[in-house]
Amino acid sequence: MRKWIAGSILLVVAAAATWLWSPLPPPPNMAGWAEKANEYDVEVIRDQWGVPHVFGKRDADTAFGLGYAHAEDDLENIQLTLAVSRGQLARYKGKAAAPTDYLIALLGVWDTVNEGYDVKLPGAARELAEAYADGLNAYVAQHPEEAWQGLFPASGKDIAAGFVFKTPLFYGLDQTLLQLFEGAPKSELAWESQDSERLAWTVGPRSGTETGSNAFAVAPARSADGKTRLVVNSHQPFTGPVAWYEIHLHSEEGLDIWGGTFPGAPLVLHGFNRHLGWANTVNKPDLIDVYRLTINPENEQQYLLDGQWQDFTVSDVNIEVRLFGPFAFTAHRQILSSLHGPVIEGPDGIFAVRYAGRGELRQLEQYRRLNKAENLEEWLNAMRMLAAPSINYVYADEKGNVGLVYNAQFPDRQDGPDWENTLPGDQSKLIWNGYRPFERVPKIFNPESGFVFNANNTPYLATDGGDNLNAASFPVSMGLETRQTNRSLRLFELAKETPSISREDLLRIKFDTRYSVNSLAAAAQHTIAAHDFGSDQALTDAAGFLGEWDLETNASNRHTALGVLTIYPTIRAGLMGQPTPNLIDSFAAAVEFLVSTHDRIDPEWQELNVLRRGNKEWAVDGGPDTVRAIYGSLEDDTGKIIANAGDTLISITEWAADGTMSAASIHQFGSATTHMNNPHFADQAPLFSNEQLKPVLLEKDEIVQHASRRYRPGINAGN
Repeated sequence: MRKWIAGSILLVVAAAATWLWSPLPPPPNMAGWAEKANEYDVEVIRDQWGVPHVFGKRDADTAFGLGYAHAEDDLENIQLTLAVSRGQLARYKGKAAAPTDYLIALLGVWDTVNEGYDVKLPGAARELAEAYADGLNAYVAQHPEEAWQGLFPASGKDIAAGFVFKTPLFYGLDQTLLQLFEGAPKSELAWESQDSERLAWTVGPRSGTETGSNAFAVAPARSADGKTRLVVNSHQPFTGPVAWYEIHLHSEEGLDIWGGTFPGAPLVLHGFNRHLGWANTVNKPDLIDVYRLTINPENEQQYLLDGQWQDFTVSDVNIEVRLFGPFAFTAHRQILSSLHGPVIEGPDGIFAVRYAGRGELRQLEQYRRLNKAENLEEWLNAMRMLAAPSINYVYADEKGNVGLVYNAQFPDRQDGPDWENTLPGDQSKLIWNGYRPFERVPKIFNPESGFVFNANNTPYLATDGGDNLNAASFPVSMGLETRQTNRSLRLFELAKETPSISREDLLRIKFDTRYSVNSLAAAAQHTIAAHDFGSDQALTDAAGFLGEWDLETNASNRHTALGVLTIYPTIRAGLMGQPTPNLIDSFAAAVEFLVSTHDRIDPEWQELNVLRRGNKEWAVDGGPDTVRAIYGSLEDDTGKIIANAGDTLISITEWAADGTMSAASIHQFGSATTHMNNPHFADQAPLFSNEQLKPVLLEKDEIVQHASRRYRPGINAGN
């Protein structure tokens, strides 16, 4: 009997193993992809900082060179992006990644790509996507040991799919969808490093890695020396799939641009060329509408619309979920869609979602046009495409023009309904179609003060002059933001204090470390100082000490640690749209943390606030929501705050009246994103911590003089 039972168990195990046996496909023969390098006329020159300067005959040649160079420095995050874009991440990362694969299907990413790639995306943009993919493939062909099995070759459609999926996430689409799935606004997709406890692109508790940014421009009339200046100061995670990679692209077809890009993008996403530049900041207008559906009690595949039962569009998705080794489980899920958009069944009901960017495929073409624009008219014509669902643009050029475009695909909604709340799903008149034209997008150019800025704040405060945009000019149905950040308050205050802005003034403004007297931090300080802690003398004394804080976050400040630890939960909640935590509880927790980890409430800020890369550390000024933005995670064992987001790739560009231009930049780490033994893994970190910039080299002769390496990608890259 026992032998029979044992035999039966073995049969069951064998059957289960057979059912779950799903090894990744064997690596394809990539020899042909290595030979692709011969089709591209391109050279990569890495300067003394390892930054790749890519020189190609055609634009496509530079895209190939960028793909190859980017793979050299950060193949891991590029592969992560490819797997996400294909809806195959769970096949590599397990069940934690399955919700992301489901979102790819729910949002119809590949329907958009397959239906529009050859029709909606112009040939020039497709050439860039395919050349970048060829560059990745050529690198993998020569370094197969670094590749995820079964992932390559990459294609141009993979690159396009990455734009389709990622761009709506910048205004928070993932958070809305997950809230509907879960019934509470508590989750998001992680964009941080895979080195953290939570993998990038997996669903989990909100991490606090805020995506913010600063951007500002100074016109010649406001400049102390008559130069036009632009500051690019994006705030992103320090590592991971949306960490900035510094590049310079040059082709004989007119491409000559410096800036930052993300893994999987074949062009500069923001930066500058010889004639103009732009800086991006995240904006979050109301671009999502949620509809509560009424389901037919006799047929759950139907919903009510205008008094009639309508059939859902039904499709299926199979998600392969890695278990271990060659074993995987295939999860079968149904996808429903209504005339409103994708349908979600959650604990609070069944909803449909309509959002900006649905079905949009032209993002790469808009970036191509922006990269090649040589004047304001060409740049604005590119912006008129309205292919980017959101993101602010602060602009400056050699002619002295400066401006802000509060860019978004604003739904062409009717006035009247409360678009910010859940809408009834049974009225077709509430299903909007199309977007407001670019002429109706909020924008301000050449303001009277000559200074324009954005720090993730309302477009109604974009300059320190008297000609800001008026809220009365825009309908409520556009859902424009009204919030201010400490950074926007400080930029306004600092500009007001500086009637003539020199280069030194501009850098001082950029690296400002103070909280405004009108900020949440100042209000919190006053509230705590006035609070009666009764017989708790330790908290009473700590409150008095906090009341002496000058609201600065400089490294030697002894009040900053208590102040920042107290206010950060409130700042974080405000940035992420979460309920405001109890301030007194946050203060008490800050006191307890400092006493338990530092034996005092007044350590210098530099004892806590550090930049870490590998086994090295550097103290940094700044803090959450200061213009010198530094966000970090607490280490209970060391009592340190390890910077993981905020100031990343920073640049300042200058155009003089005589036509000359110059620029300087700094990256928080260096160009070798994932290679610890590379000399450029952390070579810029000391400059970053000291708030210093390095010159940007644009002339080929000068780049060659400072070259650390020079090669043709895929041909003599090892030299």
